[in-house]
Order: sequence, then structure tokens, then C-alpha cells
Amino acid sequence: MSDLAARFKTAQDEVVNLNDAPDVQTKLRLYALYKQGSEGDVSGDRPSAIQFVAQAKYDAWAKLIGTSTDSAMETYIALVEDLKAKDE
Repeated sequence: MSDLAARFKTAQDEVVNLNDAPDVQTKLRLYALYKQGSEGDVSGDRPSAIQFVAQAKYDAWAKLIGTSTDSAMETYIALVEDLKAKDE
């Protein structure tokens, strides 16, 4: 496992241990960065409007199309570090 992948995994573990849950927009950003960093560009059809949570997640991920997995991982790690600093 590369150093970046190890740091990405550590950030995933740390984000669930925050005392204060992030706001909805930050959660969507974390989700999108996680998906982009672990799977790459979004694929499949956009969920229907009645599936508003799934649609919001898809849309957040779709905004990152073209972002490299390494860049997404780095941004995810930085966001988690920022959340940890504010959580203390």
C-alpha cells in the first residue's frame, strides 16, 4: 500500500471518530472525494428525483469528473485534517 493510500485509509478511520458530525454539505464533499479517490469518475445513471439523497450524492461525485484519484485522496485527507482541527 502506498503512503498516500495509507493516509487515505487513516483519514477514513478518523472522520468517523469526530465529536461533532460535519454539516450536510461537508458530508457530501467527503462522500464525493472518497468515491473519486477510491473508484475514479462517477458511472451509471443519475438516480431519479424521488431518490433525493442518492441524487445529491451522485451530483456531488459528478462534479469531480476528471479529478485524479490521487488529487481526490489528497483533498479528502486535507478536509479530514481541517475537520479534526476544528473538532478539538
